[in-house]
Amino acid sequence: MSAAMAERPPTPMSLAAELCLGTVQAIESRLGLQETLCAPLVSAIDGSPVGTHRVLARDDVAALVYVGMTVEAFGLDSHMCFAFTPATSPVPHFTVDSVLAGPHYAFHLDLIPRLDPGANLTYIDHCYGPLTEVHGTTQEIQGLTPAHLSPRQWQLMSAWMLAHRADETAFREVFGAVAAYRDQWLRLVDAGVPDEVVEGTTPHDRQRRDTRNREAIFNPQVDPVWARVDQLLGPEVSAGIRASLKTAARD
Repeated sequence: MSAAMAERPPTPMSLAAELCLGTVQAIESRLGLQETLCAPLVSAIDGSPVGTHRVLARDDVAALVYVGMTVEAFGLDSHMCFAFTPATSPVPHFTVDSVLAGPHYAFHLDLIPRLDPGANLTYIDHCYGPLTEVHGTTQEIQGLTPAHLSPRQWQLMSAWMLAHRADETAFREVFGAVAAYRDQWLRLVDAGVPDEVVEGTTPHDRQRRDTRNREAIFNPQVDPVWARVDQLLGPEVSAGIRASLKTAARD
């Protein structure tokens, strides 16, 4: 290694990376997850390295899928985390993604319900009630604008979902909301959801709903982001990432 290389300072982590990777590290440490996959991602355009697809898991607790992609030529720095609970569990899944595209930031944050929200009020109150205040105050942050999502995308998630574009100042303020959602999810993972809260639904009911819900969430006809992932990584790699998201914690 040359002296010039040895003295070169490390590349600073972007705010988008800091938000998502900090969350991944907190969940990994708290739940004792172990890495089961770490696959490099390369550009389908020129073969250059652009990121990583990771899976971390602990049997009967959770599985976390992380996908990070950085393409300086496009001004893109994208980081996505989905943390899934077991297929039969009533504990919501957790997701956060953070993106820097050109000069603009964007983020998406939610706990994905495992029961039909319209028919399970007690479940909604138990899992989401503690997030109501932070949901409201986050939406009032100056510099945030709502993301352009279709009604179908909103319907597949929870009413507490936060999905916004942001300037840098506003994006920095979002870190607190991400921590609050993450910590509420971790409390639910630790404590579980009481039987009286699940309104008589069975493990089979939850497993079937989870399969159908994930098929819809990660459907390229629902979420147009997958067309861009196809272009960047190639359709086969993109399909492999979707398969990972659909099957994590379902073994």
